[in-house]
Amino acid sequence: MLLLGFASGLPLALSAGTLQAWLTIEGLDIRTIGFFALAGLPYTFKFAWAPLADRFEPPLLGRRRGWLLVTQLGLAALCFVMATLRPDGSVLAVGACAVAIAFLSASQDIVFDAYRTDLLREEERGAGAAVSVLGYRVAMLVSGGLALILADQWLGWPGMFRAMGALFVVMAAVTLWAPAVPPVAALKSDVRRELVGFAAMLAAGAGSFWLLRQLPWHWLGEGRFVSLGVDTVTLLAACVAALQAARHAGFPSFLAPWDAFFGRERAAALLAMIVLYKLGDAFAGSLSTTFLIRGAGFTATEVGAVNKVLGLIATIVGALAGGAWLARQPLYGSLMLFGLLQAVSNFGYWLISVMPKSYLLMATAIGFENLCGGMGTAAFVAFLMALTDRRYSAAQYALLSALAAVGRVYVGPASGVMVEAFGWPSFFVFTVGAALPGLVLLRWLRPQVIALDAPRQAGAGAGKR
Repeated sequence: MLLLGFASGLPLALSAGTLQAWLTIEGLDIRTIGFFALAGLPYTFKFAWAPLADRFEPPLLGRRRGWLLVTQLGLAALCFVMATLRPDGSVLAVGACAVAIAFLSASQDIVFDAYRTDLLREEERGAGAAVSVLGYRVAMLVSGGLALILADQWLGWPGMFRAMGALFVVMAAVTLWAPAVPPVAALKSDVRRELVGFAAMLAAGAGSFWLLRQLPWHWLGEGRFVSLGVDTVTLLAACVAALQAARHAGFPSFLAPWDAFFGRERAAALLAMIVLYKLGDAFAGSLSTTFLIRGAGFTATEVGAVNKVLGLIATIVGALAGGAWLARQPLYGSLMLFGLLQAVSNFGYWLISVMPKSYLLMATAIGFENLCGGMGTAAFVAFLMALTDRRYSAAQYALLSALAAVGRVYVGPASGVMVEAFGWPSFFVFTVGAALPGLVLLRWLRPQVIALDAPRQAGAGAGKR
């Protein structure tokens, strides 16, 4: 889990921060660099093709590991191709490679999440979530910070991309060595129906979004809250249109996981809890860097040293501590405890906003908030794995994790509007309140969460006997 978590996190910066640094150093204009941010779109929409990973498997290495090997070797090849390109002379080729890296990276994430869910026993999920988060975070440092140093000081940009390609080859060797997952009954369906349904879903979603954006929304008035509301309604309507097209055209590997999930008791409430559980944490973190620099008066160097380095270390420690706790404690109690700690930890930012400037206060608040966030993440990932049906683990985990990201994606625009309207202290008090609906929903869903954890508790009891 540690090594494959590392492989999963390694490509992220190569199509984001590291790519942006390369384009900047090569002298591309800011407008072109801005458009390269769209290379990350496959991460947002990976749930659309995740069902195909459940339906189809390469004829090697068995379930899950075959796709892992294909994506890792593909990423290695793209890095070697990127090493032969120069942004100032072949910007379209660089853009195509960046999108392809993001697509294969998102696909690797899909398969790794499913592999982790399929492989780990119930009592191993907390520890597995913790060490895979650790591997993911370390990989982001390697392909982010370390890659920039290598490119600037020793290897140059072509050499850095070749080094990253070599790392992906090593990760492919890890996949060959990794254990096989237990076999499950695979979904059998007509290949033509799968491909037609997939195409219909994409066309309906994209077409509906484009058409809705052409409507004269200006009659609703001006203002950021109105704009945010229009964007939200447009996106939701496009998603509904895509789902209806998938059901009408027949997309079995997409529909079967949803139908299986909604066969659960209180399934809609479980989905709502996935969106809400880390909402307060997402609000607090969405503008943390801007707040520390502009609102609290710290320099970029101070924020980088404390918020990024200390925050990363605290997140890793929190994830490992949360995994160790989950190995011995019930899932429901862990989710409730860590959720409360996440909420309380946001008061640290409120203290920074109302107290005189203090480096000790900043370090303490950031360390505690990231520590609690890391513990909450370990419990939350274990919760998502417990919800996942192993027959559809790729599709369901991708869909559930996409729902979990909804809050994280949309709090950014909403946070900026709220800070502008109410100020930093009121905003951070609100972030504490934003964590409470998820905890109330968790309390209402207590029987369902305890039932999810029953196999793990039974296994632990048998082990003690």
